[in-house]
Amino acid sequence: MTAVKSDFLHVMQERGFFHQCSDLAALDQKLCSGVQSAYIGFDATAQSLHIGNLTGIMMLYWFQQTGHKPITLMGGGTSKIGDPSFKDESRKLMDDDTIAANIEQIKATCFRQFLRYGDGPTDALMVNNDDWLSGLHYLSFLRDYGRHFTVNRMLSFDSVKLRLERESPLTLLEFNYMVMQGYDFLELHRRYGTLLQMGGSDQWGNIINGVDLGHKADQVQLFALTAPLLTTASGQKMGKTEKGAVWLNAAMLTPYDYWQYWRNVEDADVGKLLRRFTILPLDEIAKLESLGGSDINEAKKILAFEATKICHGEAAAQEAAATAQKVFEQGGVGDDLPSITVERARLSTGIALLDLLVEAGFAASKGEARRLVQGGGIRCNDNIVNDDKFVAKESDLTSEGYIKLSAGKKRHALVRI
Repeated sequence: MTAVKSDFLHVMQERGFFHQCSDLAALDQKLCSGVQSAYIGFDATAQSLHIGNLTGIMMLYWFQQTGHKPITLMGGGTSKIGDPSFKDESRKLMDDDTIAANIEQIKATCFRQFLRYGDGPTDALMVNNDDWLSGLHYLSFLRDYGRHFTVNRMLSFDSVKLRLERESPLTLLEFNYMVMQGYDFLELHRRYGTLLQMGGSDQWGNIINGVDLGHKADQVQLFALTAPLLTTASGQKMGKTEKGAVWLNAAMLTPYDYWQYWRNVEDADVGKLLRRFTILPLDEIAKLESLGGSDINEAKKILAFEATKICHGEAAAQEAAATAQKVFEQGGVGDDLPSITVERARLSTGIALLDLLVEAGFAASKGEARRLVQGGGIRCNDNIVNDDKFVAKESDLTSEGYIKLSAGKKRHALVRI
């Protein structure tokens, strides 16, 4: 790996964030010359970001920690379009009110625990590309900037090629996304002197568009830096559970479930995830990833605690760890265990176990719930239930006033009145 002098690029290399850079030597020199500005864009397609976005957030975190100014660019404008992805279908279009509401939720729950915002030279800045994209005059924009983008080059991007190879529709709307993202980079350089855009390796083509546009339109050198996509040791894309995405918003995924996600990662991934998603010293991480056998579980607990602490705070991490200890090591019930609430009248007449499993998020359908029961994977108050016609009643409530449901050894939930 090429030796670098700047603290930021050194951290990127050591912690596994480095994949590609457009001009490493020149960027390294710039970062050594004083405070610089870098950004990552986040589209507002949901009310929360997820751990697929966490790599970018941590890159911005380390950018700030090494003495530079990070910018979180909210895609209020680009969210109206949707980027060409590797999926066969276009994004569903959202109205302005939905996008604005999503941005407010993301601002409140997904950035401020990682970045320090303010007016200082290295304080983070949050901007919205709708501020400039919605005011563009289409004909003027095409005349001034459209000539700098070639269809030949845009067709070479993997996300586009894959859609064309599958003969999946690729709309002009989505094609324009690449132009918009390139223009964002130019606009941020003009407004804030931003010289670096970062992202995942799948964003390389889009980022390079902005680098090229900066050179052609304003004769400035901009830079691209990408990180490897987050995959498991077995090659699977990380960030999904039986319940769906691993959200950063505690209202969409509890700190306990967040803690559990990290606790249950594959053994071979522990070192990589500790480097990328915690701020523990590297020598301590080296000791943890060298643990073998059952000792690796202790490293996973530390990973879960540290990752939860930086996202949800130390108190939430401690509570999640305490709950896990009560549930898994002591056979009890923790205060932070996920729960669902049912009306007493429903429980008095009886609630089908299959319905409760779906409501608790253990299964997406009754059919899937039935297969879990028939496979011997479901317990009610720690007793295995083999009857898929089992009905939970008020008499099943424990003295503490709950029914404990378990799916396998790792998923638990409480049914409360």
